Parts: sequence; structure tokens; C-alpha cells
Amino acid sequence: MKPTLLRTRLLVALLVAVAIGILGPCSDRTPPENQTAILLDPNHPSWAEPAPDTFGVRVETSRGGFVIEVVREWAPIGADRFYHLVRRGFFDDARFHRVVPDFITQWGVSGRPEIDAVWYDRGMADDPVVASNVRGTIAYAFTEPGTRATQVYINMVDNTRLDATGFAPFGRIVEGMESVVDSIYSGYGEESGGGVRRGDQSRIVAEGNAYLDEFFPELDRLIQARIIAR
Repeated sequence: MKPTLLRTRLLVALLVAVAIGILGPCSDRTPPENQTAILLDPNHPSWAEPAPDTFGVRVETSRGGFVIEVVREWAPIGADRFYHLVRRGFFDDARFHRVVPDFITQWGVSGRPEIDAVWYDRGMADDPVVASNVRGTIAYAFTEPGTRATQVYINMVDNTRLDATGFAPFGRIVEGMESVVDSIYSGYGEESGGGVRRGDQSRIVAEGNAYLDEFFPELDRLIQARIIAR
């Protein structure tokens, strides 16, 4: 085979590999320092860009990795925010701060007080409930209408009773539910993070990971979340 033809075929193969995602997570070309600047500016125009109709998120944790498939038509407002929070690294180095056996696994306080000062109370409009809160689906935690912000949970069992109270799933776990999500440390239950409905999360927000790591050192970590091709 001629060298020029070989190089051409290798280039085509590389481009195809990138396109279908077999080379791993899709990357955002924005430099890390700019990502932080965008996180601190919720009025940046990029936050208004719609997410893809469907996309994947690979979450690396201290227990291993799992994959979320997000379906925008289930809850477009929530899906858009989740997409941009992942792109900007909001969830990186967070803690699974509320893990209640036979109920939910929750995260979404960033662990960085300067970031949480911007986002913790930044609610968004509600989505109607389209998909049901069955095992493996993911939705936002909230207190009152319009208060969904950044905290999300995975249904560890069928919690269909939540459908009637406005919890709108926007995605589901498609890889790693049994092998990873089921194994995330649950020994603290409500003690480590409470719920946004009945818990006091003020110290988590004010002190971030430093507080959780000192008083709840067994909590598992969300190391990194990245958009991937699906």
C-alpha cells in the first residue's frame, strides 16, 4: 500500500473513531480556567444553549464508573442545565452526600463554596413529569416549585410515588447501576447531607468538601463527570 493512501486511511479511521466516541469522553475546548469563570457567571450566554436531544455522561467515582443517558424530551429545562453543569466541571470532586438505602443516591453540592454561593439557590422553572421515577432514573431534588438547582438523585428502587409530587426524571443509568451505583457508601444515610426538604445543608454549602471529609470521611467521591458520545 502506498504511504499516502495508508496515511489517508489512518486519518479517516481516526476521525470516525472520534465521531462515534470510541476514543472516550468528548472534550470541551474551553480552557479549565475559563470553565471556572463561566461557572461563576450564571448569566454567561452559553448557559442558554440547548442540550442535544440525547447525550451520555460518564461519571467516574471512587467505586468505579457509570453512564447516564439523558433524554431531553423527558425534561428539557433540567436536561439543559445538567448538560452545562457537566461541561463546566461543576460536579467534579463532589461527594455523594446523601445515600439512603432502598430510596435514593444524591449529589450535586459542588464541594467548592465559591461555586455553591452562586448556584445553590439558583432555581429554574419546573418540567412536567413525563418519565416515571423507576429504579435507575435520575431527577433533580427540590423543595418548592421552581427550586430545582443542581442537586440530583438516582432512584435506587421504584419510587413511582414521587411522580405525583413533581419530580421529573431527565435520564437513566445505562451502565454500572448494579456494579457501581449500588455499591456507593450508604452508612451515613440522612446524617451526612440530609435532604433539601428536611435537612440542614448550610455547612456543606459554606465549607464544601472540607466539612464533609472531616466529619463523614467514608463518603464516596464523584471524581469526574464528562459528556460522551452515545
